Amino acid sequence: MTSSSQQFFTGNPFFSGEKSVVLLLSSILIVSLVIGEVAGTVKSRREDSTGQNFLSMDISPAHAIAKSSCSNTLYPELCYSSMADSLNGNEISIRNTKDFILLSLNITIDNARRNYAAIKKFIAHGASNLTEREKTALHDCLVTIDETVDELRAALRALEEYPRKKSLEKHADDLRTLLSSAMTNQETCLDGFSHGKDERHQRDVLVGGKVLRVEKLCSNLLAMITNMTHTDIQNERKLSGGRKLSAPERRSNSWPGWLSAGDRRLLQSSSVTPNVVVAADGSGDYKTVTAAVAAAPEKSSKRYVIRIKAGVYRENVEVTKKKTNIMFMGDGRTSTIITGSRNVVDGSTTFKSATVAAVGEKFLARDITFQNTAGPSKHQAVALRVGSDLSAFHNCDILAYQDTLYVHSNRQFFVQCLITGTVDFIFGNAAVVIQNSDIRSRLPDSGQKNMVTAQGRTDPNQNTGIVIQNCKIGATSDLQPVQNKFPTFLGRPWKLYSRTVIMQSQISDVIQAVGWHEWDGDFGLDTLFYGEYKNTGAGAGTSGRVKWKGFKVITSATEAESYTAESFIAGGAWLNSTGFPFALGL
Repeated sequence: MTSSSQQFFTGNPFFSGEKSVVLLLSSILIVSLVIGEVAGTVKSRREDSTGQNFLSMDISPAHAIAKSSCSNTLYPELCYSSMADSLNGNEISIRNTKDFILLSLNITIDNARRNYAAIKKFIAHGASNLTEREKTALHDCLVTIDETVDELRAALRALEEYPRKKSLEKHADDLRTLLSSAMTNQETCLDGFSHGKDERHQRDVLVGGKVLRVEKLCSNLLAMITNMTHTDIQNERKLSGGRKLSAPERRSNSWPGWLSAGDRRLLQSSSVTPNVVVAADGSGDYKTVTAAVAAAPEKSSKRYVIRIKAGVYRENVEVTKKKTNIMFMGDGRTSTIITGSRNVVDGSTTFKSATVAAVGEKFLARDITFQNTAGPSKHQAVALRVGSDLSAFHNCDILAYQDTLYVHSNRQFFVQCLITGTVDFIFGNAAVVIQNSDIRSRLPDSGQKNMVTAQGRTDPNQNTGIVIQNCKIGATSDLQPVQNKFPTFLGRPWKLYSRTVIMQSQISDVIQAVGWHEWDGDFGLDTLFYGEYKNTGAGAGTSGRVKWKGFKVITSATEAESYTAESFIAGGAWLNSTGFPFALGL
């Protein structure tokens, strides 16, 4: 960290009792930091154009590598300045781009760890004057920053092995997923303070500058890794005569390859022997899902099946990052229901409102309903939040109103599910494919518009987006008679590089002819990517669609293939293990 950031965290008067003075001083300091950083970014970009900044200095071999690596990032001045001191002491160890990225990773981890420690200290000693939702937002930050540190450490280990233990393409996708998720976690911390003017001010005072710094450092890492792996893949293809290397076998009626044969059987078989049984009536091992999850092994490499017998379970369930390879198996989507009602209006953050949150990697669920009953007037109220990498859901109902399904981060797959909601009801920044599912807008509050998606990509190098393939997009029975009074759109750009593709789906007349809607004026309209490919139905016509630079009617099957499960979520490598039905290609 720089000396100014150390002063902010270790000398922040919020950590003493003089809160009124602190708020003023902290506000001034944060504003100064933000202005300085913005000015530095503008200055670096202006100087980049004239060739007068660090990129044109006479420098040593190690600095030359830094210069070359940083030149391809969105924040080159920060990229270089954040490592200047370390570079001066590590000349011999910086032999190539990989060495420089490893050094940058270590520095970013250190920044994230310091942020975690500072927020934890503040919660313990200076948060008494905050609202309950602001306190919850700070706890959300602890969770997401802790996950970021884990993701950056995993990226460090993967990069140290690069390119020996995996194919170049597998390495590249795994590294981009880790860095994309790390960035999303920083954004989620900031989003927790977005529910009002006062909260946005608290965000800037408490976490804004330092969390944003880590997000930018992660962006730079993502850009450098993307550039390095792309170059290596292209060189390898040249050596192989242009062939795509290590491509998974194409199976039009099989699952993504990251699902093992065993997991596929679990997702489809009617005779699965669970590890434990949850039954509200006391006939199982546990009465609540929360108790069963708490008792499950941590960091397990083996599948752990929790059968949830028919019943309504009124609880909020978290499958934390330590609970890996967990599977929820219900007795049927209309029989086994986990339901809650947390929402933003009553004081929750969007992140914390989820009835079920699945974070531990390789989470599976089948034959179950996830529900939030808060209703449209309570605004953000999540039924299911997923940050679990290589997770899959089969034959599930996901029911709520605003923000129903939070596809938060990492690689996800949904098949033969029912998803209903009103505003932004499929949202987040995962790399997710939703297949053969029923997606329905429902009756919103008076004056509201329905948005099927609100994708949250913040960086052009993130490998994230929402893909809806072979689905039905329509309206619930309560909306159909009055759907002309409540316009429904395929989506709007929550973040600057929002990416959503709808393909081979049946779209009813509930969708407006323009298809898509703005978020705020012209925000993101040039940088988003919204694509449609071979859709059918009364709402699928593209002649009246928006004329935005970022919207495209896809006509090439080759381009559409890049958004299939095989390509977009590396499905050929993991979906086979789930046992769920899926299609890898078109």
